[in-house]
Amino acid sequence: MAKILIVDDSVTMRQMVVFTLEKAGHEVRSAVDGEAALDACKTEPFDLIITDMNMPNMSGLDLIKALRAQPSTQAKPILVLTTEAGSDMKAAGRAAGATGWIVKPFNPQALIDVLPRVLG
Repeated sequence: MAKILIVDDSVTMRQMVVFTLEKAGHEVRSAVDGEAALDACKTEPFDLIITDMNMPNMSGLDLIKALRAQPSTQAKPILVLTTEAGSDMKAAGRAAGATGWIVKPFNPQALIDVLPRVLG
């Protein structure tokens, strides 16, 4: 199974995603914002990063750009899990290097089903 980092400033959302992924057999870590996620990626390798877009300190968009600039994470899949559904925001996410986009509220089974496609 995969080692996954979930990044979201909402405690409830982090708990829901962690529960969903751990129930499916994955090892999961969480971070409260982009800065904490970058710190985590410096000390642990992850197979997948799932991030919200709207967070304090560092947005998901800035996190994606920062991850793509680091050799250790430049090719890692990054899923965006956010309330943002606009085409402009999705285009900005793709341009920054997001692998996929899931709109909240999310369907737990849909999240599990997309993992094999993004993990390869």
